Amino acid sequence: MSALRDDDAVRRYTEQFGNLLAETGWPRMAARVFAAILSSVDGRMTAAELSDQLQASPAAVSGAVNYLLQLRLATREREPGSRRDVYVVQDDAWYQTMMSEDASLARWSESLRKVLDAAGEGTDAHHRIRISLAFIDFISEEVKGLTERWVKRKAELDAEIAAEYNPLNP
Repeated sequence: MSALRDDDAVRRYTEQFGNLLAETGWPRMAARVFAAILSSVDGRMTAAELSDQLQASPAAVSGAVNYLLQLRLATREREPGSRRDVYVVQDDAWYQTMMSEDASLARWSESLRKVLDAAGEGTDAHHRIRISLAFIDFISEEVKGLTERWVKRKAELDAEIAAEYNPLNP
């Protein structure tokens, strides 16, 4: 399976995807940077390449990259043979981010349990906190099941994609 890359279309649709992320709450520049790296040929871009492609200042790109690094949606690597950093979006960036959010859920739950104990049983605050805590605990349990199903589905996808690009495949 081989198709020619249409760089103009990729940039146009990438910008649309970045705007969509921004509309759903992402910081605009971080959304644009993430979409640009994600859709780049090899999933790797330098700050200078991002600045050039997005027509953005180095400071804006730097802030956006730092945001993505915090969320684990991108990683920083050293360009081989150079002192320049390269920003990378891994194939499983979404998964890695969700797993870090799962760890956050556990910390939130622990903290909310302390608030719940101090809120006074039978109070409106106790009720709200108890519902919040129950929701967070529910999501934590659901994430465990999703993780197991995703690992299995990802293996299937990897096999499908490898078969599509295998030159011996009829």
